Amino acid sequence: MNNPEKKAFDYYKDKGWEIDGEFTIDAIGCEDLRKNSQEYVSKCRMRVFEHIPKSGKYILDMASGPIQYPEYLEFSKNFEKRYCVDLSEKALEGAKEKLGDRGNYLNGSFFDLKIEDNFFDCAISLHTIYHMDQDKQAEAVRKLIKVTKPGKPIIIVYSNPNTFTSALSTTWKFLKAIKSLVVKPPEQDLYFFYHPNKWWLQFSDEAEVNYYPWRSFSSSYQKKLIPAGPMGKLLLKKLYAWEETYPNFFVNHFQYPMIVLTKKTT
Repeated sequence: MNNPEKKAFDYYKDKGWEIDGEFTIDAIGCEDLRKNSQEYVSKCRMRVFEHIPKSGKYILDMASGPIQYPEYLEFSKNFEKRYCVDLSEKALEGAKEKLGDRGNYLNGSFFDLKIEDNFFDCAISLHTIYHMDQDKQAEAVRKLIKVTKPGKPIIIVYSNPNTFTSALSTTWKFLKAIKSLVVKPPEQDLYFFYHPNKWWLQFSDEAEVNYYPWRSFSSSYQKKLIPAGPMGKLLLKKLYAWEETYPNFFVNHFQYPMIVLTKKTT
């Protein structure tokens, strides 16, 4: 495995999918689990479902994890089989507890797995591609397109490096660096690299490329910017309505775009 894959393997092997109370360590660190956010977060997750075919035989879930949120389980309800691919055996055990015989479970690197071309009626990859080596991400997307049937969608939740919050973060990091020039930042458990939105246009030779908003803020920023309680719930309700009304604005300036690649038939 290359270094980013090794980091992901080690993180989810050691702690990522461990349960702490009601939630996994991954969910506690990467999601806004507050009660006032539940409705908004659920509706954002279900945006993926809007682009999944209403019926089909096989759906691919690349880096499925344990299918840890109820909305994620909905994605395969109209399919005969859900193929779950993950580096973590523990994740696949969790997925099998939910899917049982309606799932096929493939443990290993997506790059190494042998999968038939034009096999799936849909493929999804949620918050996965940006954890891959920046020079391997295009290869992963090309393979997702290759194994999906013509005319069918590949749905990817990715991250946008050019956001309002990233500009604020860059300014803050610069000010902190001035104060402590020799202090090395702590190493992250997972690798991150986000290509700009226009990077996806390279796949136009094989697929129609469309962008949609998935969610505006990372969970950390969402928890900082949106207060708890009824006021926060109201703000998130408004935010969802704005995302629906002005999709291009939110795709270009906020955190998580959803890229839908529809494989060309020729």
